[in-house]
Amino acid sequence: MPEIPSQPWAESARSLPKVLLHEHLDGGLRLATLLDLLHQRGLAAPAGDVAALGAWFRARANAGSLVEYLRGFGLTVAAMASPEAMRRVAFEAAEDARLDGCVLAEFRIAPLLFEPMGIRGEVAVQALLDGLARSSLASGLIVCAMRHEPDAQIARAAALAMQFGGHGVVGFDLAGPEAGWPATRHAALLARVRASGLGLTLHAGEADSGLRVLEAAELGAQRIGHGVRLADLLSTAQHRAQTERLRQRGVHLEVCPTSNVHTGAVASLAGHPIRALWEAGLALSFHTDNRLISAVSMSDEAANLVGQLGFAWPDLVQMAHQAAAASFLPEAARAQAQQAIHDRARAAPAHSTG
Repeated sequence: MPEIPSQPWAESARSLPKVLLHEHLDGGLRLATLLDLLHQRGLAAPAGDVAALGAWFRARANAGSLVEYLRGFGLTVAAMASPEAMRRVAFEAAEDARLDGCVLAEFRIAPLLFEPMGIRGEVAVQALLDGLARSSLASGLIVCAMRHEPDAQIARAAALAMQFGGHGVVGFDLAGPEAGWPATRHAALLARVRASGLGLTLHAGEADSGLRVLEAAELGAQRIGHGVRLADLLSTAQHRAQTERLRQRGVHLEVCPTSNVHTGAVASLAGHPIRALWEAGLALSFHTDNRLISAVSMSDEAANLVGQLGFAWPDLVQMAHQAAAASFLPEAARAQAQQAIHDRARAAPAHSTG
């Protein structure tokens, strides 16, 4: 079970410059906001106050059951089902990331999830972009498609992403159940997304083999959501060679350590393969995935990497630099983030890379 970081790691982690590339907006609401939105919509909450609701989410996260873990999304999606709520959630997500030391952030969501609740995809995307724009943090939105949905629905999500490309949407993602729903069936669609100029990140190597990571890269993914099962391929010569090609191409892994434990992708935080992947020279960085559902912040993740996995603070600064370079935001935003990481790390001796 992931542990709450303790001193001295927590204080240093808060001042560490960070880049957030992998956080689902419907998995990252503030507890007070979720409770308020549920009440506004006349929806039942599993607990009556913020403290009790937080305990409910922590229990679901640590239940050792993916079904229990996912229960929280039923609450959050229902609570967010209005343009006003989406603007609020997006703004607060960006502000929370900024206050947690992030210098750049990308958030993602599947906007078509809200259509059965009467909100057109275009309206949802615009509301989310409006919310992000209210924050001073440089940020962008990634549109997700759920890979178990019909092909026509996935194509609609991609079209929505391309429609808003250059207007705040910076990328496209295939999320949802991985095993049995290969990304290869959407090869032509993904090629069109890339040709439009959008960034492409695919969930892969979380709930299926590490071979799916190699497959995603062949489909044009510049980044991989999770990718932890790639570590299983480091032990054979054939797959080491393939992994080396992945490294040479600069494909970036968006690793979410705490969430990986909660969803059963890995057995424990102490045994997380992020260490092996880092030592193999792969480009990667750490992320929250679902800040509310997993009850974790970027500072928590950083403190755990140092305290439980033996990373040095300069390693985490280097991850931030790699994440900024891999961001789908415009070049000027990436450069500004790189400079901010450099300046903040030098200002905190423990973080300095020299």
